[in-house]
Amino acid sequence: MLHRYLPHTSEDISEMLAACGMESLDGLYSDVPDGLLLKRDYDLPEQMSEKEVRDFFKSLSDNNRRLTCFAGAGYYDHYTPAVVKSILSRSEFLTAYTPYQPEISQGTLQYIFEYQSMIASLTGLDVSNASMYDGATATAEAMLMTVAASRKRNRVLISDTVLPQVKAVAATYARYHGVRLDLIEECDGATSREHLESMLAEGDVAGVIVASPNRFGILEDYSGLADTVHAAKALLVINSHASALGAIKSPGEWDADIAAGDAQSLGMPLDFGGPYLGYLCCTKALMRKMPGRIVGTTVDDKGQRVFVLTLQAREQHIRREKATSNICSNQGLMSLFVSVYLSLLGAMGLEEVNRIGYAGAHYLADALSATGRMSLTYPDSPYLNEFVMTTVDKVDDIMAASISEGILPGVKLGEHEIMIAVTEMQSRKEIDRYVEIVSSMGEKSTD
Repeated sequence: MLHRYLPHTSEDISEMLAACGMESLDGLYSDVPDGLLLKRDYDLPEQMSEKEVRDFFKSLSDNNRRLTCFAGAGYYDHYTPAVVKSILSRSEFLTAYTPYQPEISQGTLQYIFEYQSMIASLTGLDVSNASMYDGATATAEAMLMTVAASRKRNRVLISDTVLPQVKAVAATYARYHGVRLDLIEECDGATSREHLESMLAEGDVAGVIVASPNRFGILEDYSGLADTVHAAKALLVINSHASALGAIKSPGEWDADIAAGDAQSLGMPLDFGGPYLGYLCCTKALMRKMPGRIVGTTVDDKGQRVFVLTLQAREQHIRREKATSNICSNQGLMSLFVSVYLSLLGAMGLEEVNRIGYAGAHYLADALSATGRMSLTYPDSPYLNEFVMTTVDKVDDIMAASISEGILPGVKLGEHEIMIAVTEMQSRKEIDRYVEIVSSMGEKSTD
């Protein structure tokens, strides 16, 4: 054996070289220019024991500053119950990657079925897939579904109150799929109905995409919106972060045709930017336009309940030009994560999470306003747990002062605008400390 981690013997290598018509490894790589060949030993540190490796990476981890997070903008700091990771590690859930063989993939098929069932219940729609990369790509796929369903229309309208990253990804998808994506104007933090109706009147619209909560945390009133969109023979898509659906009116209740968004808020740690989980749901009529697979339940020849792959469009295999995006089981672990989280919390638990976030957000907004250094940007608009404040001080100064005290105060929207989110993770003491920091900004400015 030439290398302790490569099992090939000298005889193995000679046999493979002979099959390639080569006499040596140097001959095998003779096409590589000499200037690209490494002619020295690898610049690697000395080997470490397992404990030394653990200590080394712990020392790197200790350099990270752990801040109390009041940032949101589509990604939220929620608590992960300890039991979630334990259940995720069970072998029946991890043994099968793609569940083509149901007889050996029952664990995987079951959690996909349960995930679909719970997400469909949250959104109030008939069908859920499992699943998409993140909320932005899920919304972009929803956009493509509206075009595919309309056949002859390729124009989609998206509200300016949708998250910027979602709009950007949708624009990229649109560019390379021949979709015309037009922006609906925002008015006082909400979608302009007047502008939307004028755009619909122009015709050729396949779909309309709006958000709830929107990019400013506002809960827009979509009464009558579905009727307006459907009258123009278009489809309505509503983007939401999944946790909020445990407390607010669901896309199904707004008569939306498609719901899409990110499920990261269902207990998934932020983890320096991922992984995330995009959900995508629709009415039964649109089921065959949806990418991914659908798992169902039936009984076997013994009458026992079993899970099977129920639907996957045949175009995935024989007509690639008409196929939907082949997302499949890439996010299997994340959909399992969300399934366990929702199973543990249930409807009442998820509602409680939102109640705590709502109470904390409104308490903080009132307290910050009382300092005289901030005021609500949209004071007449309802919000759940996220809101925008207009600041007297520069947001960069607020950021610097807060971070030095161990608090990430929010997401900068402008020189004097900051978006703040509160979940169950921030204690009253931490919220009060945030207020003290902002209040002290005024004291510094008078010194």
